[in-house]
Amino acid sequence: MMDDVDRPGFDTAGRGTHSLEDGPPIDRIESVFAVYEVRREDGQLVYYGDPLAHPERVMRELWPAFRERGYDATLERRHGEYALVAEPTTLGVDGIPWTNIVLLLLTVCSTLFAGSFWYQLDPFADPTVIWQAWPFTAAILGVLGIHELGHYAAARYHGVDVTLPYFIPFPSLLGTMGAVINIRGRIPSRRALFDIGVAGPLAGFVVALGALIYGFATLPPPEYLLDLQGHEMLKEHIRQYGTFPNTPPEPAAGALVIVVGQTPLFWLLSQFFAHVPPMYEVYHYPVLFAGWLGLFFTALNLLPVGQLDGGHVVYALFGDAWHRWFAQAFVLLLLLLGGIGFIDQVRPALFEMGALWGHLSWLILATIYYGYLYRIFAGGARGMVGGLFGLMAGVGIATALGPSVMQYGYTGWLVWTLLIVFLIRVEHPPVVHKQPLTSTRRVLGYLAIAIFILCFSIRPLTVASDWT
Repeated sequence: MMDDVDRPGFDTAGRGTHSLEDGPPIDRIESVFAVYEVRREDGQLVYYGDPLAHPERVMRELWPAFRERGYDATLERRHGEYALVAEPTTLGVDGIPWTNIVLLLLTVCSTLFAGSFWYQLDPFADPTVIWQAWPFTAAILGVLGIHELGHYAAARYHGVDVTLPYFIPFPSLLGTMGAVINIRGRIPSRRALFDIGVAGPLAGFVVALGALIYGFATLPPPEYLLDLQGHEMLKEHIRQYGTFPNTPPEPAAGALVIVVGQTPLFWLLSQFFAHVPPMYEVYHYPVLFAGWLGLFFTALNLLPVGQLDGGHVVYALFGDAWHRWFAQAFVLLLLLLGGIGFIDQVRPALFEMGALWGHLSWLILATIYYGYLYRIFAGGARGMVGGLFGLMAGVGIATALGPSVMQYGYTGWLVWTLLIVFLIRVEHPPVVHKQPLTSTRRVLGYLAIAIFILCFSIRPLTVASDWT
């Protein structure tokens, strides 16, 4: 149904409970957007017209007016015309959030099941033993849940429409793929963007730190590992010396040894406790392992790129230009580390497939880099050529310097950068109002950057075969 604008009011008949009179005064809209037609479409108010200023300024002027009336407004193109689309916002939870509850219960079960294996239990023989893994589940879901609830609380504080957390159960070594919230409303300002972005990792970090300290404080002596199945070389060393070996013993055939990466915070806390296991044995201590995973999740979310939490923080602290520089530089660093890992770990495997494949490894790496750089620099020749030359030269120099540098390579960063570049995106979208941050917010922003540095590991997760 079509409604013509008839100043000073509108024809309010039509579908839905939202009337055209619910929107801002037409004179307010026409100060920056000349309206010639208005429609009601599925509960939306759609104003067709012509912008009288740059579209970004139009939204900066009109978004608060629509928000005061309970609408979230966007400016888009429809049928070749400019359309100012106002959709009603709904805050809070309507009824019982059954989907969230069911997913949470399923994730509790899946993490208990996965955690039972970290406790060397057999849930297939006796399903009731999974309850003994509750500390692992509490730590993992505590970090994930509090992180997302931090985002949720900040979004609600700023009047942004947001869902409760959705936990994701998944049959894996951890039993979950994490948790997410869906921000359905537009974030109104730089301050709101910062608050929503920083609240999650700060809240989750507190839980991760608590789990980590508890894990350190309750560590048993090395003899605890004597009850493990397998690991005979490790157990023999403990029986003989009463300590852990300095280097991981070669695992038995078919055995999986997970080596977690050292982080500054993990190392610092380890100096205050006894019986601290080496990094290749952390996974045999489920609560300590869960605390380390909490640091890992926090660091991943604080990567200073795109719309990750760290990207929000850097964008709000330093602005668009500096965010773009930080984000591109950090992605290039990850690509460099991934390329070093590729030559160190994948190239030998390619040689095993055949000499030709081995000799083509550098060309394969250059092709992979080209795909990433094309997306990062939007096909710009200058950035692509400079980036490709710098990355290949960096990997070449690292290879020439040998193991002392090659040990920092990690092929997994090629996978993470794939997700960043093609899904999360390197750049950050603009916000409506770019008001400066308060001094308190800036302090919290720098604290978030410090937490990222304390939680980040160059080689987060490897297996023993990478070390032997």
